[in-house]
Amino acid sequence: MKTWYHSWRAAIRIARRDAWRFKGRSFLVLAMLALPILGVSAADLTLRSAELSPAQALERDLGGADARVNDPRLGGAALLQDPKADSYAPEGDYDDKPWPDGETDVKAAIPANAKSIVDAEGRAKLRTTHGLLNTQIRELKATDPTAEGIMRLDRGHFPRKADEVAATNAFLESSGLRVGSELTAHGLDATYRIVGAYELPNSLGDAQVNALPGALLAPLDKALAAAELPGTQTSTTYLVSVPGDAGFTWNMVKESNKKGVTVVSRAVTLNPPADSDVPYYKENPPYSGGGSDNTTELAILSTVVGLAMLEICLLAGPAFAVGARRSRRQLGLVGANGGDRHHIRAIVLSGGLVIGAVAAVVGTALGIALTFALQPVLEDWMGKRFGDFDLRPLELIGIALIAVVTGLLAAIVPAVTASRQSVVASLTGRRGVRRSSRVLPILGLSAVVLGAGIALYGSTVSDQVALVGGGSALAELGVVALTPALVGLFGRIGRWLPLSPRLALRDAVRNRGRTAPAVAAVLAAVAGTVAVATYASSSEAQERAEYTASLPHGAVAILSPESAADVPSIRDDVQKLLPTEVRADVDRVVVGKRNCSGYGGGDECGRYEIVLPEAHECPLWSYDNTGEDPASKFSKAERRKLATDWRCSNQRGGVGNGAGDILIGDAKLLKVLKIDDPAAEKALANGQAVSFLNRNINPAGAHDKDAGDAAKGGARGGAVLTQGGPKAGSEGTIDIRMISAADMDAADAASMAGKEPPGTVTSIPARQISAGQNAYGVTMIVPPDAARKAGFTTVPLGAFFSTERLPSDAQEQKLNSELAKTGGDVWLTVEKGFTPENSTTLLALAVFAGLITIGAAGIATGLAQADAEADLKTLAAVGAPPRVRKALSGFQCGVVAAMGVLLGSASGILPAIGLRFTERRAQDQVYARMLDEGWAGGSESTAPFVPVVIPWETLGVLLIAVPLGAAVLAALVTRSRGALARRAAI
Repeated sequence: MKTWYHSWRAAIRIARRDAWRFKGRSFLVLAMLALPILGVSAADLTLRSAELSPAQALERDLGGADARVNDPRLGGAALLQDPKADSYAPEGDYDDKPWPDGETDVKAAIPANAKSIVDAEGRAKLRTTHGLLNTQIRELKATDPTAEGIMRLDRGHFPRKADEVAATNAFLESSGLRVGSELTAHGLDATYRIVGAYELPNSLGDAQVNALPGALLAPLDKALAAAELPGTQTSTTYLVSVPGDAGFTWNMVKESNKKGVTVVSRAVTLNPPADSDVPYYKENPPYSGGGSDNTTELAILSTVVGLAMLEICLLAGPAFAVGARRSRRQLGLVGANGGDRHHIRAIVLSGGLVIGAVAAVVGTALGIALTFALQPVLEDWMGKRFGDFDLRPLELIGIALIAVVTGLLAAIVPAVTASRQSVVASLTGRRGVRRSSRVLPILGLSAVVLGAGIALYGSTVSDQVALVGGGSALAELGVVALTPALVGLFGRIGRWLPLSPRLALRDAVRNRGRTAPAVAAVLAAVAGTVAVATYASSSEAQERAEYTASLPHGAVAILSPESAADVPSIRDDVQKLLPTEVRADVDRVVVGKRNCSGYGGGDECGRYEIVLPEAHECPLWSYDNTGEDPASKFSKAERRKLATDWRCSNQRGGVGNGAGDILIGDAKLLKVLKIDDPAAEKALANGQAVSFLNRNINPAGAHDKDAGDAAKGGARGGAVLTQGGPKAGSEGTIDIRMISAADMDAADAASMAGKEPPGTVTSIPARQISAGQNAYGVTMIVPPDAARKAGFTTVPLGAFFSTERLPSDAQEQKLNSELAKTGGDVWLTVEKGFTPENSTTLLALAVFAGLITIGAAGIATGLAQADAEADLKTLAAVGAPPRVRKALSGFQCGVVAAMGVLLGSASGILPAIGLRFTERRAQDQVYARMLDEGWAGGSESTAPFVPVVIPWETLGVLLIAVPLGAAVLAALVTRSRGALARRAAI
């Protein structure tokens, strides 16, 4: 008795022999199925290997220690923490008393019987072969067993003496030094020798230098403090090992918390206590996200896998269909010898099963081998070492099964088609007359309409981005279902084409079962590319519009806010090494000693501030002695109106924001900033300051009582009574208050109470700059003569330069090397304009889509040639020249590519537009909420700009270059003459 087992066994044997007989077609399908498996299995193995277990992560953080004890700088106050020490808070109620602050005696919090070593980190400028490099310094005795695992030695040895250091490979590469080189730090006379190179397993790209505790950071801090140079900011933790196997228990952690420190414990992290045993959670319950993120990730992953399987099926399906047609005589013999339809279906399906199984094994094996071979490259690309080479058999088997399932799915339609063909037609080679499905176009059109409607609803009404993606995917599937009907419509243009393209188009229309899947595969690839390219182009346009230039394009600014003595030399360095044109020197105002900044700092330094006229104060920023938020005094409508009021506007960002409110300069600075205002130049020449913020200036007659009373009434009532402020070109004065070091505390207290702070107020004549000028953050320019008349103390700050052309990278690097010799903190800005980050992405997408398109079109062309060999021989028999064969092959490939690219471009724009509309709606909601709450003065008061930009360049490459390239390539690889055919027996 024959069972299903025997019939399937025979079918698999026939399919295996058939696959081996037609090696070219089998290899083509095998490659299509195996390549995705290779990529997914390699990605799974890479991600799993890079994903550290808790024990591995602790080894890289704690080494061989049981815990890391840290000072949270709460002044030793008792605190509560979560088990991982990610969050902590002082114990008790601090709502009505100041938050504890200050250093803690960490050693007193370490158990008495424990062993501890210091792990200190700071930054310093180290001298390299190129100049100075700001580098992380880590003082840790790496040879101690407690620190084993934190650093991995590559060559040489770790420091053993105080004058020895080790360095990471990243530091050696960027500094130009090597093991054996001498190393010095800026401001320190001591010399150290590099005795080893190591790496940080979690941060391969970090430039770091290791020294023994107390060997580098402490001498460097002392030397810099003596030279009055900026020192290092050192953070110190302790690696602690306790006796016994229990490790640093949760009870020990809570005891240490009472002494004001936080603890990262290996034992607690690996075996955390119950939430009920964590006192910190009583006031701060742990957050539970509910798994929505995992659900979203799973949905995205499922969609990607589904689309990938669909595309493979669309490409592999025609191959099985052609294989079934070329084996139709063999299938007819099966039917003639008693086989029924399900036997024929089993034979064709077995072809997909056999090739899918082989593809699963080959793809998985190659993925594992490739990942193992490229492990160092992958680790360098990811910036960290693998934990283990983590093979997970169940995941790899599941990935491999995708190839088997995909092979079966790709063979379903050809199997059903072959089983419906009569035995007589199979044996005689006649295909019969086949009608196109009338149901499929209706289903496709319905899916397009429904999907577009869902995407539109998701982008304009709902906040669910998944609706946009789901609706777009449904619409794309609808277009795929419509592809056979659309291919038929394309055939109507054949009457106007020459012979070869007309034959190619008619062949594509006549054999829609072969053409439509290839067109659909091209459609799917191009649609995804166009969607991503449209979204990326739109995002780039938004980023370009939101980009705030620091200076005019190509301009250069050099500022030294810490050391005025270095300014003359750095000005000359810039002018000597860069292609500069106009040089505008600027000074700054100091209050107190000449090394003070304009904003205070130090026991002998005061500050200055611009005194706003009372009528110009922003009501949303005007605090009084009650401490109440000023915005709460206004209604929502009033806050919306005030948020865009001129009194509440800030200057745009730029270099000027970091240079201080007052720059001492002349009209050359206007030229560098590209501000063409003859009246402003004349004002500076006449000793008047130029103001770029209209709220700073007191127009003539603005101090009268009526204006002040009106401003007060407008502030309380929310009405904007001073519309627009001083007009461009108006003249008046600017009041500047000088607050000495002795009055700093009193001034801060007065400001908090809403009172006038102490200090000397000086008025200087000023002119309002014309509206619409971008000053790049510069608040106002005061000419040197006016500064001297006002009694200001000034010191050199730097210079602004316009350039003949944009400085090259080599010129900028050479300048940085010269500036490093000064040893001071110098700010160099070269405005290079907006640099899009997506250009490479768009190019890569276009290349990817082009390869997929050419590949899919090439597959369709190869299948067409195999399927239509008799027609080609007929053309040769009736006298067609050899070039017709090449031309026909090229046009067949070009027709498939052109149809797929055209339909894919139209399909891909929909999801991108939907996502951009969703983002626009979300940003409009944020903007409206900002206005309701009274946020003003910055980008919050500007309506969001979320454009939709079509990437015409990418579309042009896809629509023109790709089909043309596919056609030319197909024509070149096609032989001019085919094999001679024997006369068929009559």
